[in-house]
Amino acid sequence: MKILMIAAENGALPGGKVGGMGDVIRDIPRALAKLGHQVDVICPGYQKFSTFDGAVKKDSVSVKFRQQVETLDIYQLAPDKQHPGLTTWVVEHPLLAPEEAGKIYSNDPPGRPFSTDASKFALFCQGTTQAILERQFGEPDVIHLHDWHTALIAILANSDPVYFSLKKIPFVYTIHNLSLQGIRPLSWDESALESWFPNLSYDYEQVKDPRYQDCFNPMRAAINLCDKVHVVSPNYLLEVQQPSNPAHGFVGGEGLEGDLKAAHDEQRLVGILNGCEYTSDLMPKANLANCITDIQAQLRDWQAAGKNEGRHQLALNSLASWSDKVNSSKSTPFIMTSVGRVSDQKIKLLQYKMSDGRSSLEHLLDRLNNNDLLIILGSGESDLEDFIAEVAAYRHNLIFVCGYAEALSLPIYASGDLFLMPSSFEPCGISQMLAMRTAQPCLVHQVGGLLDTVIDNVNGFGFAGNSPDQQAQNMLQRLDEVLLMRNESPKQWAKVKKQAAAARFLWSDVAQDYIANLYQ
Repeated sequence: MKILMIAAENGALPGGKVGGMGDVIRDIPRALAKLGHQVDVICPGYQKFSTFDGAVKKDSVSVKFRQQVETLDIYQLAPDKQHPGLTTWVVEHPLLAPEEAGKIYSNDPPGRPFSTDASKFALFCQGTTQAILERQFGEPDVIHLHDWHTALIAILANSDPVYFSLKKIPFVYTIHNLSLQGIRPLSWDESALESWFPNLSYDYEQVKDPRYQDCFNPMRAAINLCDKVHVVSPNYLLEVQQPSNPAHGFVGGEGLEGDLKAAHDEQRLVGILNGCEYTSDLMPKANLANCITDIQAQLRDWQAAGKNEGRHQLALNSLASWSDKVNSSKSTPFIMTSVGRVSDQKIKLLQYKMSDGRSSLEHLLDRLNNNDLLIILGSGESDLEDFIAEVAAYRHNLIFVCGYAEALSLPIYASGDLFLMPSSFEPCGISQMLAMRTAQPCLVHQVGGLLDTVIDNVNGFGFAGNSPDQQAQNMLQRLDEVLLMRNESPKQWAKVKKQAAAARFLWSDVAQDYIANLYQ
């Protein structure tokens, strides 16, 4: 089978990953190729990836975009010798890097969300659709789109007579993050569907946003137009068919629950859990002293680059104190860790104010004694970064490493005793898998893929609740119980750690599920 996989990110390329989607686009094509399938991965070049060694310009396509003829170049990247069935392509144009080369996503002002990215990905989608029509990637058996960034390919194939011949090819659509839908106006803005494609005969009922009648929703359109719709865990499949309820702390279909339920009733909606890699180089031995040294080196590099110098100096000061303590102490401290994007999804529950007016994060730190430590690695929304940094400034047992480097995450995962993942929602989650493979049990909010991967009191620990207040209270109570187990029931604690390390979520199994349930 020949599979075209199209996405905004590709973690196989240096600088090609921002979130979990990048991991998936790196790993699932390799797993499918190992099963004997031909996989062609296509993403924007962002004026960077086409400059890599071994990249070869293969052809160009011309399209009419915003009533101007634009020419996009198609590059084939150097072959992956370990995966001969895998071919990587990038589509290039100056408008695909409107701010700087290599930058995948833009941060637009609140009044114009997604405006820069939507125009960029609209051009990418049209260029890619034209290249598919011209068979520049060969004859595909299936076209697999990922998230809202590529949804316009399905719209073009169903709305522009030039591309109607592509409708005979099965389309699959994967939702990685339902909270980001790429909503833009239908018209009256330069970043709008009718501004990009003024003559497009689209079906308004299929593409309109259910909440904003003068806007189009690319994610909703792809859900309605594609032959199969894939969400990245079985439990998340159930959640997205229900309406979100912020008062109860529940994140469901985010306005698209009706479309997703219809897809489920039509047997088009499929829930398949993502996988994880388990090579020995990704699972280093735990060594807190070396981990501290690695963090210090990375912080100094970030400081030298002029990034968040004040926050990095605060972390360096705390790390110096902890380094002295680790080197002089005969006992081993209890280390909690958290690695992930600093966003409402991941951090909001830690910011929740308890009855005394203090955050649940502060209450959590109260439960750690002076010999215990919480290390948070991540960056993202500035107000949430400020919140964590403010707590870290006066709490000795919190170190906030404001930034992200994958090489730094590995020793942090390996050095932790308990991984904290209180996500408000989690379509699949990769961080819990990465922690578990190093024998670090996880304390998670039992939502989405976290419920599918972390089994309470077996390979980790979970909490739930019918409101943010209940969730915060239950998180803290569950932490009390976990610490009690570790201190008073060491055999049971060791068993949970062993089960966490033994858990396996293999990409080879995921690939077989793709073939059986998405592509057939």
